[in-house]
Amino acid sequence: VQLQASGGGLVQAGGSLRLSCAVPRTIRGIMTRSWYRQAPQKQREFVARIVVNGATDYADSVKGRFTISRNIAKNTHDLQMDRLGPEDTAVYYCRVDGNGSGTHWGQGTQVTVSS
Repeated sequence: VQLQASGGGLVQAGGSLRLSCAVPRTIRGIMTRSWYRQAPQKQREFVARIVVNGATDYADSVKGRFTISRNIAKNTHDLQMDRLGPEDTAVYYCRVDGNGSGTHWGQGTQVTVSS
């Protein structure tokens, strides 16, 4: 079962993008919804998460610029990215962790920020 990430693209430095992740309803008991990213020749890294009670957590590198949100009715979670810089260029992956349903990833969406 795979999540569907969308919203990536090419943007100039200082611009904004909004990513969205659609989660199949077959995945039950979701405890954590998150975003990760992987830049060329680097390891995948944590970006942001929102947990079941609505609390959020961010990587230091994106705090104050990125905002994670969720729509439980639509079973989606979004990542609003503002004040983007070239260092944010990466493939962005969404992920969910379920209570008993394991970890599921999306296919990735490319974000490219030009200087």
